Amino acid sequence: MVGDVPVGGGAPVTVQSMTVTKTADHEATLSQIYALAAAGADIVRCTCNESAAAEGLARIVPRSPVPIVADIHHQHLRALEALEAGVHCLRLNPGNIRNPKHIKLVASEALDRRVPIRIGVNGGSLHPELYAKHGGKVTPEAMVESALQEIAYFEDVGFDLIKISVKASSVPLMIEAYRQLAEVTDYPLHLGVTEAGPPPIGTLKATAGMATLLAEGIGDTIRYSLTTDPVEEVKAGRQLLEVMGLRERKNVDLIACPSCGRAEVDVFAIADEAMRAFGEREIPLQVAVMGCVVNGPGEARDADLGIAAGNKRGHLFVKGQNVMVVAEDEMVDTLIEWAEYIHANGAQAALDRASSTRAAARRAAEQDRKRNLNELGDDANNAEAAISNIRMVPKPTRGQSDAK
Repeated sequence: MVGDVPVGGGAPVTVQSMTVTKTADHEATLSQIYALAAAGADIVRCTCNESAAAEGLARIVPRSPVPIVADIHHQHLRALEALEAGVHCLRLNPGNIRNPKHIKLVASEALDRRVPIRIGVNGGSLHPELYAKHGGKVTPEAMVESALQEIAYFEDVGFDLIKISVKASSVPLMIEAYRQLAEVTDYPLHLGVTEAGPPPIGTLKATAGMATLLAEGIGDTIRYSLTTDPVEEVKAGRQLLEVMGLRERKNVDLIACPSCGRAEVDVFAIADEAMRAFGEREIPLQVAVMGCVVNGPGEARDADLGIAAGNKRGHLFVKGQNVMVVAEDEMVDTLIEWAEYIHANGAQAALDRASSTRAAARRAAEQDRKRNLNELGDDANNAEAAISNIRMVPKPTRGQSDAK
């Protein structure tokens, strides 16, 4: 338990982030914590790099809407001060607090308070002896060994309220380290690609690493370490867990076709407009924006709500059933209205609401579908013409090659 938030043991995977304010400035730090909590953070970490930061934590913890983790580097006294401040968890880096007596002292004090500790192994700060032992480079084996050494110090004093991370900036290295760690311990694991960098590449790297492990059943809590506003880290974390089915959807899941030769509207523009319009509305529905009625409603039949373009108008559908036709410039507003109605009343109520327009909507959709096929044909992207041209290219005779 990190405060009142369970981690591991079958609990939902949690999202974490870290403040970038000076912890000694407790009002600025609290403001950021509230922003992170509003975005969906379950746990927030703050640096405790000086005594003034520990004093700031004493003012922050009682007012925080989520549990607070104190991030400790190099000086074990800061950990003791953070415990006095009432933090809900500590993060210790075994690469830079190396005195076993100090480590055991912190663990003993944390045990008395039932405060968990995350062993935060980082590929960039391994103990020099481990570097030397493993050929002067960071390896998965070196990172796992570092974590196990720290666990041994904790277990010497009977401390087992442990979470572990083995983060690296290399995605393959991070994945392999966590896989190896998961084989040798049952303690909860905190996932992350450290120093992933700014979006979008940082988001891609972090997602590649964490999603791979989560799909294998490895990981209990996550953090996107991005060079950006930490609120964006939280949003990315929530979205990752939602799309993987590991947390209930909080906001709209907007799906959209990639467009093709059949599209009669600018699908990209409408999808972007819809994303902006839904914004932070907490409407946990799947909403589809499709470029045409030829395949749109069928491909998105599992969506709660969607709209498909046809002949400069939009065909609204609920659970794959056409319910009404709207003007092209009303498509996004209509999606918002119906999404709010379905969220409040359910899909069946929405279908009942459209009982008088559904038959006409089906006829209009079929009419536009046939017109689209008649005008563009089944081969809207002219693939058959290209294939025909390919077949007309002379073939080499037996034994011929460009090399000759």
